[in-house]
Amino acid sequence: MSNRVFVPVLFAALLSACATRGAVDETPVQADSTLGTFCDRLPRPEFAALDKHGASDDWFEVYEVRPGTFAIYEPWQWQEVISWLIVGDTRALLFDTGNGIADIRRVVDRLTGLPLTVTNSHSHADHVGGNHAFVEILSTMDDFAIARSQGLPYEAVADEVSPQALCHGLPDGYQALSHRLRPYPLYDRVYDGARIELGGRVLEVIAIPGHTPDSIALLERASGYLWTGDTFYMGPIWLYAPETDFEAYRASMARLVALAPALTALFPAHNTPEANPVVLAQALAGFDAMRSGDIEAELAWPGTVTYPVGDFSFLVKQGAFDAR
Repeated sequence: MSNRVFVPVLFAALLSACATRGAVDETPVQADSTLGTFCDRLPRPEFAALDKHGASDDWFEVYEVRPGTFAIYEPWQWQEVISWLIVGDTRALLFDTGNGIADIRRVVDRLTGLPLTVTNSHSHADHVGGNHAFVEILSTMDDFAIARSQGLPYEAVADEVSPQALCHGLPDGYQALSHRLRPYPLYDRVYDGARIELGGRVLEVIAIPGHTPDSIALLERASGYLWTGDTFYMGPIWLYAPETDFEAYRASMARLVALAPALTALFPAHNTPEANPVVLAQALAGFDAMRSGDIEAELAWPGTVTYPVGDFSFLVKQGAFDAR
């Protein structure tokens, strides 16, 4: 099983509180005695072949994965979020804004001076944390996305800035107790099939609910690039939040698999900057095998299990398929 790995925490009371408060994104940082901490796996070899861009700072690492396509990576925090800046001739689009721990706007401004639009792969806090620094934010405008735009308090995201969640200290001047999901404006609606024109580049919005109700992918048909958000990445794919819908997730994965023959690269939102499109079919087959009981579960932490599928896995609540 590959990352996102689970980092040890020492206080069971926090786990219990977070499990019941409902506002928390996914889960607190967790223990996994066999994997050690995610810091032990850094730097990831998948980045070794890429040149770090000069826009990088002490929190964000920036890589130009393809011309005009920049991965803005947060390697020092356990989520290992990757936000994507996609630059055309006349406009640029930022797909996700990270945890909000450091100033992603400053990094983006170093990379482009073009008019900028923001949209999010979904509204979990680790993908919308920097939204407050931008004005033109496109959203699905469903209930989940609108609720998250109102922000979350420190108590809901405190684990993201705990010592166990970090490989080195927080950015200079950033205080852990000040961390929260700050409210952000929603500028306009984005919808399935919408086309975002960047000048010489066209991105198509694909609604892929399942991980969350508002999950979307971005497709650039001309290049065969697909940005998958949290619907697929090389790691435990988290499918246990209250807003997760297995039936919707399967339908969305099937939709992405149908696109795979025309794709040249997948650009996910965690861990590694690129994946081969052939893994989409493997993921769908693995998802079906998990649900039918053909893959044995492995305990991740109390109440949560993983189902290994090749070089990645699915992470679900224990007993999620007991009634099958």
